[in-house]
Amino acid sequence: MEFLNKFFKLQERKTNVKTEFIAGLTTFLAMAYILFVNSEMLSTTGMTWGAVFTATAIAAIVGTLIMGLLANYPVALAPGMGLNAFFAFTVAAPWAMGFSWQQALAAVFCSGIVFLLLSLSGIRERVINAIPNNLKYAVGGGIGLFIAFIGLKNAEIVSFGVLENAAFQSGYEVIPKLGNLSGNTLLALVGLVITIILYVRGTKGAIFLGIVATSIVGMIFGLVDLPNGFASVPVAPHLGSFVEGFKNIDILQFAIVVFVLLFVDFFDTAGTLVSVGRSAGLVNDEGVLEGSSKALLADSTATVVGAVVGTSNTTSYIESLAGIEEGGRTGLTAVFTALFFLVFMFLSPLLSVVTAAVTAPALIMVGILMASQLKEIEWKKTEIAIPAFLTLIIMPLTYSIANGIAIGFIAYTISMITAGKRKELDILLYILSLVFIFYFITPFLA
Repeated sequence: MEFLNKFFKLQERKTNVKTEFIAGLTTFLAMAYILFVNSEMLSTTGMTWGAVFTATAIAAIVGTLIMGLLANYPVALAPGMGLNAFFAFTVAAPWAMGFSWQQALAAVFCSGIVFLLLSLSGIRERVINAIPNNLKYAVGGGIGLFIAFIGLKNAEIVSFGVLENAAFQSGYEVIPKLGNLSGNTLLALVGLVITIILYVRGTKGAIFLGIVATSIVGMIFGLVDLPNGFASVPVAPHLGSFVEGFKNIDILQFAIVVFVLLFVDFFDTAGTLVSVGRSAGLVNDEGVLEGSSKALLADSTATVVGAVVGTSNTTSYIESLAGIEEGGRTGLTAVFTALFFLVFMFLSPLLSVVTAAVTAPALIMVGILMASQLKEIEWKKTEIAIPAFLTLIIMPLTYSIANGIAIGFIAYTISMITAGKRKELDILLYILSLVFIFYFITPFLA
């Protein structure tokens, strides 16, 4: 125990092994869905479901271990949502760009290599630390809204319906609405009530206990299936298949795909690490994320490993906040999370109880807690309020952290210049604003 205390600085960060274990388990349960969701999504490209499942677990294990052991951050990694959708439904979709899944993996590999080089050069760390504090608060709050929205959507507390509108060629427009309060939706609401009661009463491990209680209630009322087995042998991943993807590629389209993957991964990670770092007390008084270079190195290395074994970009997971809210403060939380991924790679049938309805209360609760950062924003300053609000609203409405950051940066730069405060802008903000503008016009060049 003394070794763990010294290596992970447990006493210095006011935590202990038991707390880190609970935090690691909570983080795992909050993001365990990715093992199934990623497998289902990428299998639509022709990849084998079981092979993707194994690759997803391996990428999560390797990336999370590196994050914990090298950076000492309580952050878990896995193939990113949004990035996998771009991989499956744009890059490797016959009706879109028409890449083979091997070519898509090759693009992921290249984006990971570029990412790794940027991390080693220190450019990534420089970019993250150049983000103004007000934008960091807005990004954190925006991610809170985003992750709460994911929970509400996954549980179908918020669903999407259609409304007649003559302005649309189809005659309808899709709008969000309150879901039907029955079945899994009702289970998620019960779980949310349980989690809120536990948290408000100051119960240790409230979010984790909420997940457990929701699972039990679901099984009792037949809304969550009992595990149909205990153990299974992992299917071999598509190891090294990305190499085939370098054959017969369109260089221009390939470069565009690499750029988009790099961009989204870069700023999704930046937003996640800033938010997680602030919640875990890893941001100093100057607003600088301490030790971020090692965390960024872990993230980029994980993407390369993921491409080699056969999955889309691996990135830092915002669900890590669920573990942090349970007291996780060091890399030991990440190590425990990685070990759970390793164990459940062989015990996949048991994960059938961790459904979207079960994890939804945890995601919603984390979103509520993250929104507290919004009080730090200087709302009375118009040049701050406008980009902050746009950052907040764009993330959930476009279902993209990267879009929110991009719009926020562009708006912040324009607002500060207009307010006569251009000297307060870091040169990187000008450069990044131009990059973001190019990001938005890139799809029209494909």
